[in-house]
Amino acid sequence: MPEKKTKARAARAKSQSSKAGEYVREEMEHIREGKHGARSTKQAIAIGLSKARRAGVKVKSRPGVKETKATHRKPNPTRSRATSRALKREGSSAASHAALSRHSKASAHQRGSANRRAAARKAVRTKGAAGRRRAAAKAARTRSRSA
Repeated sequence: MPEKKTKARAARAKSQSSKAGEYVREEMEHIREGKHGARSTKQAIAIGLSKARRAGVKVKSRPGVKETKATHRKPNPTRSRATSRALKREGSSAASHAALSRHSKASAHQRGSANRRAAARKAVRTKGAAGRRRAAAKAARTRSRSA
């Protein structure tokens, strides 16, 4: 069940992906707090997206994957308990900053350079002057560290 603050943050967000992102963010917090774990970053994100879908956020599925129709069946309590216990046995490294960074870089690399470039262009449009200034300062810091 999503927390009240997550629902409120998701309501303030404009796009569906931003709304879904709030649920994924909450899931990462839960894993870091130790409420449960996840085997991989991909699994942690999937749990967050699943929560978002249940909350009514229209999240698209991956390309080539058929969307499942929602059934109105009562959840199997044995299965629910088994899932909860299995997740509690998993570690919390899937939600670490390093793991998230690795995952985002890998998925960006998969998407290809044209797609990344389009995403960067959109970011520039939506960021605003102050946001661009902050991003430029951060990029300069990163460049100075690596040089």
